[in-house]
Amino acid sequence: MVDTWLIAGLGNPGPRYDLTRHNVGQMVVDELAARRAESFGQHKANARVAETWVRPGAAKLVLAKPNSFMNVSGGPVSSLAKFFSIDPSRVIVVHDELDIPFDSLKLKLGGGHGGHNGVRDVAKALGSGEFVRVRVGIGRPPGRQDPADWVLSPFSAGERQDLGNLLVDAADAVERIVEDGLTAAQQRAHAPRA
Repeated sequence: MVDTWLIAGLGNPGPRYDLTRHNVGQMVVDELAARRAESFGQHKANARVAETWVRPGAAKLVLAKPNSFMNVSGGPVSSLAKFFSIDPSRVIVVHDELDIPFDSLKLKLGGGHGGHNGVRDVAKALGSGEFVRVRVGIGRPPGRQDPADWVLSPFSAGERQDLGNLLVDAADAVERIVEDGLTAAQQRAHAPRA
């Protein structure tokens, strides 16, 4: 049996949302695919999927970007997990996180959804919250801006200068989770930068 992992990048479909903060999870999955020169194809589970390997001879990766809107991400993620016979413990959900400063990552297994409707829907559809989350910090909105407007707005010019490094760090974290385990990945991702 091949060790297979489902890496789901959450976001909203369509070009209008491509570069918004809410779609940073899909950007990370794009980075993972680009490293392997893979492209996404449509899957019957209502997602765009690329099947690849973490490295030759190692674990298989099913990279997925649901075609559904963020708040109903669970259906495509659950359907893919069933299609590929992947246990929730081998599902990694990559998503934006308001409560983490921009340019930071937090990795965890299970726990609550923290008010993130996409994560809530995935847990409901999988019938388990025991999946790994790669939480990509987008920070809180300035002043009194509504968080719903903030997550649907594009990254600022200043943020875009650092966004590439953040996507690389998050993709590295996904690969490390698969290859070395969550604890090792957390130690690396959560360590202060030199």
